[in-house]
Amino acid sequence: MKTEKNILIAFILNLCFSFFEFFGGIYTGSVAIISDALHDVGDAASIGISYFLERKSKRAPDGKYTYGYARYSVIGGSISAFILLFGSVTVIYNAIGRIITPTPINYNGMIIFAVIGALVNAAAAFFTRHGDSLNQKAVNLHMLEDVLGWIVVLIGAIVIKSTGFLLIDPIMSIGVAAFIFFNAAKTLKEIIDIFLEKTPHNIDINEIREHIMSIDGVIDVHHIHVWTMDGQNNYATMHVVTNADNHEIKHRIRMELHELGISHVTLELEDENEHCHERNCLVKVCSHDVHHHHHHH
Repeated sequence: MKTEKNILIAFILNLCFSFFEFFGGIYTGSVAIISDALHDVGDAASIGISYFLERKSKRAPDGKYTYGYARYSVIGGSISAFILLFGSVTVIYNAIGRIITPTPINYNGMIIFAVIGALVNAAAAFFTRHGDSLNQKAVNLHMLEDVLGWIVVLIGAIVIKSTGFLLIDPIMSIGVAAFIFFNAAKTLKEIIDIFLEKTPHNIDINEIREHIMSIDGVIDVHHIHVWTMDGQNNYATMHVVTNADNHEIKHRIRMELHELGISHVTLELEDENEHCHERNCLVKVCSHDVHHHHHHH
């Protein structure tokens, strides 16, 4: 609940601020400020989406979504990432135009805006600092970027004021935009990995195998699958061949996996003389085929 409230506060702050900022950019003639406004509108939009999807993602599992709704939060993160990628490309495009034809800038106005901007975003970053979901991390990252962006604008304005070097403004905005682009691309890659059911980055399958094999009574372990719903909660399924007390073995495997960062485990226990069906079939089918062909010759 706290997460949602914080996201909502951040959304309202950001939205109001981005309009204020857009006019500021036009008034001062600074492309760095306009680019920041674009980025902020993008942020506000993505935070708004995050807010609704974060709420949905908290719902308990039901018959329709047996794994729960956690992936909705991940979708929120991906929409934000796309908005930021698009925004940063737009900014870079505009800044290059400014480098080709420099325009005068009202640096005093720029300094005032930058100070206000840094303060407002620092407040928003403070509100969203306790985030554990990918979604909230993304939101907090935006806020910190905004603070950095404004500090850069402030330094730029002071440099323009003292040297009259106008190109500083578009060059800075390209720097900020490139930074945002790079981070958004990284977030997007993480999200794609989650949807492709890639093994979570903090999990090593071989390590899991070794840990389970080291438990007394475990003869073999195969068909290990590990995936994550949202980048935090990891799930695993596996087949374990054992001749020990099932109850005991299950308990020990769960403890072991819990330490390795897997919160939810489904185990298939097999006797040593009961061969895993899947393996058996494969072997049978192959030998059968070979036989068959042999016959034909």
